[in-house]
Amino acid sequence: MKFLKNIVLILIASLVANELSAQANLLNAKNPTQIGKKSERQLMADNDGPLPYGYVDDRDILWSKVVWEYIDLNERINIPLYYPTEANQISTDRRSLFDTLLNGIKSGKIKEVYFDDYFTQKVTLSDIEKKLVRIDTSDVGITILNRNPNANIDEYIDRTNLTSHKIVGFEIKGVWYFDKRLGELKYRLLGIAPMAPDIQTEGRGGNPNEKLAIFWIFYPDARNVLHNAKIFNPKNSAYPISFDHILNARRFNAIITREENIYGNRKIADYIRGNSLFQVLEAEKIKDDIRNKELDMWNY
Repeated sequence: MKFLKNIVLILIASLVANELSAQANLLNAKNPTQIGKKSERQLMADNDGPLPYGYVDDRDILWSKVVWEYIDLNERINIPLYYPTEANQISTDRRSLFDTLLNGIKSGKIKEVYFDDYFTQKVTLSDIEKKLVRIDTSDVGITILNRNPNANIDEYIDRTNLTSHKIVGFEIKGVWYFDKRLGELKYRLLGIAPMAPDIQTEGRGGNPNEKLAIFWIFYPDARNVLHNAKIFNPKNSAYPISFDHILNARRFNAIITREENIYGNRKIADYIRGNSLFQVLEAEKIKDDIRNKELDMWNY
């Protein structure tokens, strides 16, 4: 009897989740403006949020290691983090990961934004906007300004914007740790940064393969925004997946670029230079060492 009761409860929870996760009011809308607007009943029932992290006491951590990883958006498994790149050609409830983070910063919902991956120096919205645009003035415009500093030269100014389609990847920082209370190896995401070529030097003889972090976000501060932003689910469009779930569940492919070490946390590319194959092998070696740590903990 108890087993049947549990089955019924699971089915009810699944139906409610599907109802709330689908595009709100899609089938009941009398005009397009009503699509996406939840009814009062839905608003009362929709009290979900990101699954809170459990408290981890420092004394429960037997071993830990901080690692930096790179998520390449050219890989097929990482495509859900990249699309859609054209925000004006799709509904407002679907955005790329970069646009979601940037909109969260602009709206003030994400406040913990930094220049560096150690979260020491905060960055303002104006600082970010300077990295997202390049202004080029033609020679004719410069000549006109030299003659008349108050002249209007808008037609001689070319503005290049760094938009979502130019984001090539994300760098993430996280910590692997062995929790002796739970007896298992766990992972906690600490920071995330969108990576793109430097727009200020693009097309000006700079290194085309160089990727720079636009900003670093302390990940726990962005969880509410990422929970409310959904990724298209190709297997069932009525049940989208949140960015927060994708990232915390590690449903992506990433390669380790460095680990915390005695040499100032140097990157793999700093001590294995000019050989991409050996760099990948070193990253896999670090990954295997972390994976085997859990097995080592159970050896007597």
